[in-house]
Amino acid sequence: MAKDPQKTAVTTELQVISGNALDIPMYQLLKEDGTVHKGVKLPEIGKELALKMFSTMQFIRILDERMIAAQRQGRISFYLSSLGEEAAAIGSAAALKFEDMIMGQYREQGALAFRGFTIDQFMNQLFSNELDLGKGRQMPVHYGCADLNFMTISSPLGTQIPQATGYAYGQKQSGEKTCTLCYFGEGAASEGDFHAGLNMAAVFKVPVIFFCRNNGYAISTPANEQFAGDGIAPRAVGYGMKAIRVDGNDIFAVYQAVQEARRLAVEENEPVLIEAMSYRMAGHSTSDDPSGYRSKEEEEARRKREPMIRFRNWLVKQGWISEEEADAQMQQHKEEVLAALKRAETVAAPHVDEIIVDVYDEPTQALKDQLEALKAHIRQYPDAYPATSGGVK
Repeated sequence: MAKDPQKTAVTTELQVISGNALDIPMYQLLKEDGTVHKGVKLPEIGKELALKMFSTMQFIRILDERMIAAQRQGRISFYLSSLGEEAAAIGSAAALKFEDMIMGQYREQGALAFRGFTIDQFMNQLFSNELDLGKGRQMPVHYGCADLNFMTISSPLGTQIPQATGYAYGQKQSGEKTCTLCYFGEGAASEGDFHAGLNMAAVFKVPVIFFCRNNGYAISTPANEQFAGDGIAPRAVGYGMKAIRVDGNDIFAVYQAVQEARRLAVEENEPVLIEAMSYRMAGHSTSDDPSGYRSKEEEEARRKREPMIRFRNWLVKQGWISEEEADAQMQQHKEEVLAALKRAETVAAPHVDEIIVDVYDEPTQALKDQLEALKAHIRQYPDAYPATSGGVK
């Protein structure tokens, strides 16, 4: 509840409160070498789930590496990597119920893969072909899948944050006992949508988890040039919301943090802000050159803390996978990704008529007129457009 001015404690001594009065610790279970902190109890994750999480991490690592190469070869136009942040997306998605809604930014391909988005679905979206669920209308990496309760990603930064609050409000009203998890980076937390979304969620007490990946950089701007406070988590306290800071490279800690956040959201209608501390090992996108704003020494130092090796070491020590099995599984993912890439780039582009469908139940006359104008333009300049772009005659 908002503080009643009539009931606020009174003091006759002037107090200036420090902007860094809150010093929220980072929750960690698995150390960087893959060993467990002494005396801690890991969340109840069985062998089957653990191996699924690990396989998904491997798949996403290969997908990112291959598609960055494909962009460099001119086979796709653009790509955004989640290299080094796989544990944050996959560990959090694993802790949700399938019925919970996920609203991503653009490094959550791991969450979507964990839910069952296939390699061919990834490739069809990246190549914007006629099998793409979005019908080729989105930039690469802007995935969405209604069947998997994963809202389509938008390019404008932070727009999903107030949308998540609104969706969660609907979940609360329906009594479904589900929640919404909304991902974003610490750079997006500088957008006005962040503040509007969090304030509304706290006031209306909706079942939403705001999951901030603090990977150190908003494109080329380091975190210490974005804000002077202690990261993003303390902002939740300012809005009267619960907060958790977690090691985003520790898949067990992420899993348990989201489990608890989901309990609070669903059972107590308490919105929660999770700040997952991580590091973006690749560039912001294929349009970015990180060597212009950070050193190789910094990157190498951070690479030693990356999540997949940490989790792999633990799995091997458990006897749930061997080094040889892990390597063979990685190779299998590589072969499957390359095969799917070759399939997707041979699929035709969406038919030009589909550009106006799914906007209105019945396309308006204005849209029909614009479509005819587009077709006339294509007929006038046939060499500039692929023959597969709609069969225009």
